[in-house]
Amino acid sequence: MNIKEYRRRRKKLMDMMGHESMAIIPTAPVRVRNRDVEYPFRPDSDFYYLTGYPEQEAVAVLIPDRHHGEYVLFCRENDPVMETWNGRRAGLEGAREIYGADDAFPIEDLDEILPGMLEDRERIFYTMASDTVFDQRVLGWVNQVRKRVRTGVNAPEEFISLTHFLHEMRLYKSRYEIAAIRKAARISAAAHKRAMQICRPGLYEYQIEAELRYVFMQHGARHSAYPPIVGSGANSCILHYTENREKLKDGDMLLIDAGSEYEGYASDISRTFPVNGTFSKEQREAYEVVLGAQLAAINKVRPGNHWNEPHDAAIRALTEGLVDLGVLKGRVRNLIKEQSYATYYMHRTGHWLGMDVHDVGEYKVEGEWRTFAPGMVLTVEPGLYFPARTKGLAKKWWNIGIRIEDDVLVTDNGNEVLTIDAPKQVEEIEKLMAHEIAA
Repeated sequence: MNIKEYRRRRKKLMDMMGHESMAIIPTAPVRVRNRDVEYPFRPDSDFYYLTGYPEQEAVAVLIPDRHHGEYVLFCRENDPVMETWNGRRAGLEGAREIYGADDAFPIEDLDEILPGMLEDRERIFYTMASDTVFDQRVLGWVNQVRKRVRTGVNAPEEFISLTHFLHEMRLYKSRYEIAAIRKAARISAAAHKRAMQICRPGLYEYQIEAELRYVFMQHGARHSAYPPIVGSGANSCILHYTENREKLKDGDMLLIDAGSEYEGYASDISRTFPVNGTFSKEQREAYEVVLGAQLAAINKVRPGNHWNEPHDAAIRALTEGLVDLGVLKGRVRNLIKEQSYATYYMHRTGHWLGMDVHDVGEYKVEGEWRTFAPGMVLTVEPGLYFPARTKGLAKKWWNIGIRIEDDVLVTDNGNEVLTIDAPKQVEEIEKLMAHEIAA
């Protein structure tokens, strides 16, 4: 971990907070899966962004100008018995030496120590409603301080959400963050290439998913950024299909939406290809429409353009393509105005990407679409979905679902496609699936 990177982030946040303030940032709570079994723990993204601390049961406190240190971490102490059962802990010493805390206290002492830290602070920076149980603890600490006002102690009078400050910071990626996303993207691209290579009729969707996860972990990405979507045939037309249990059939398309998480940062790739390795005439025609729309959208990702320009470009290209395919009839301008495309393309063309796969950051500022700036990372993912028996849709298109998604970094002069290693040209896909080129 890069201690300087996390220290820089905390310093920037505290500069925005100002004097006489305090920020309270808890990590994510532990969730129980079933009896005696917990879901795999992942730190809260805002907490991890500021601390890099990976363990459960922790609360970060930032106090600008505190004499004994501005960054305080409440965490678990070393416990030889518990560490024998559940693994090593950094402990209080590790919190300071490894993770850069100025001061560290046992998490069990939080209710005793934190109210004293709140004394004479005017503002509390804390995001309500993420964890209602912890919300009540924060309010309880404030009430404890208020009960001591007759002793000359001042209690905080203002609550300010951390969301705006932190999420604006997270929207603009540093070199350290871009390197992590780029690594996640390369791992994910390798996994998608592997899926193309091993795909054949008769396998099951979950076997393809297993190959994806195998490549992720082989390259150091221990977790998927989200549950992989591996949908063939009719399932390719279900946007968030995750059952991944059907047998792959000759003649069907396979839509994969899967990305790895590396050092807390997500990638997000979608690729669509024929199960048997060769596009049919209809599959290729529909695919080329989506690919053209994606390339048009990516071309709009550049400094000075606004957030909705890639979406507008994709909508126009998709609508023109649907007319060329004979799926829609009429003037393109009118079809766009009437949103006739929405029967076959019903989602947005992208989202922010970072620590969360649908990352934080406002899309509009003061009612206007946000302007792209260097350091932003987003997905570009148009698609077309033709479920069987859609009214007015020719049978030859039934059960063709296509989405092509890449991760794009806004650069000083334009953009960089971070997921460029994942094939998406028809000829390239067919050659890879025929094993004519190396993975």
